[in-house]
Amino acid sequence: MSITEKAAYLKGLMDGMKLDETKDETKLLRALVSTVSELADEIADTQDDVDTLNAYVEEIDEDLGAVEEYVFGGDDLDCDFDCENCEDAENCEYADEDYEPEDEEAKEEE
Repeated sequence: MSITEKAAYLKGLMDGMKLDETKDETKLLRALVSTVSELADEIADTQDDVDTLNAYVEEIDEDLGAVEEYVFGGDDLDCDFDCENCEDAENCEYADEDYEPEDEEAKEEE
């Protein structure tokens, strides 16, 4: 049962009690039930807004994923070099997957 349904149920209970409308307690009860109904409507509206925003965020996340795929190619460009000392480790020239470092030992043997 949703909050708006619960508020309507409370209103129905109150109406079914056939309270004396001249008593202060009845006026207070009607005001409370009316306030609960308004709060329930506001909560329902807010939930609708949250659902709409969640849908937008999901769309933005999917679009960002597509942009990341396009920009970065979907692969993590890991290399075997120590890039910690590079000024721009993200754009390390050795990060190219086709790059093969020269074997210094093989050069020395030749």
